[in-house]
Amino acid sequence: MDKDIKVEESSGNIFLDLGFDEEEAKEELLKAQLGAEIFRILEHRKLTQTKAARILEVKQPEISRLKSGKFSYYSVERLMRFLNRLNCEVSIHIAWPESEGAKRVIAV
Repeated sequence: MDKDIKVEESSGNIFLDLGFDEEEAKEELLKAQLGAEIFRILEHRKLTQTKAARILEVKQPEISRLKSGKFSYYSVERLMRFLNRLNCEVSIHIAWPESEGAKRVIAV
């Protein structure tokens, strides 16, 4: 029962591979990365959902939603606020494309 299995190389962004448009795929990937980091911090600190909710200034069901990986319910800004409330430093790097004549990176 050998079946040919079609294999396709990933673009590196699962949301793009799933058919999201490019801008939406970038945003969803960023949310997933931020949300995963929040989850790792909560796990590392061994916080109960009640304590985590108090720190993040949300109700406990929001912590359950985060732990379930439902990051698309949150804006990037809100996820960054959660990281700040966990005493994380969040920085933004802006890099101009070399094609525009300048290689410049700005950290905000």
